[in-house]
Amino acid sequence: MSKTIVTNKKAYYEFLILETFDAGVVLTGTEVKSIREGKINLTDAYCFIERSELFIRNLHISEYKLGNIYNHEPKRIRKLLLKRIEIKKLANKIKEKGLTIIPLKVYFSETGFAKIQIGLGKGKKLHDKRDSIKEKDLKREMQRD
Repeated sequence: MSKTIVTNKKAYYEFLILETFDAGVVLTGTEVKSIREGKINLTDAYCFIERSELFIRNLHISEYKLGNIYNHEPKRIRKLLLKRIEIKKLANKIKEKGLTIIPLKVYFSETGFAKIQIGLGKGKKLHDKRDSIKEKDLKREMQRD
């Protein structure tokens, strides 16, 4: 049973998610402790590929309050761990117009490792966002009845 720490609700509103992948994250000790406390923000984060490696930028992990001189920088670029075949597949897909890699949620796996679920997304137009709002309102009304 994996424990979800944070989800990126804005990503599902802004993008149409076509495919998802689970990636490991290279973290320091104080970052893991901050994530366990829930002090993480995915809102403006995005992923990019550089030299056949996948990285995440603007993932804000607050400094650990009990950390000392070894505390981490909150918005540093972090490396994501995926299989080489999956990275090549993502690299080919994002060359298409309008596709991007978005972090969807952060969770701890059964083995205790921090993982990020990333999604291959295509930006929604304004009318698509309105449709999403209508669907959400209809579901809410049906649940009330």
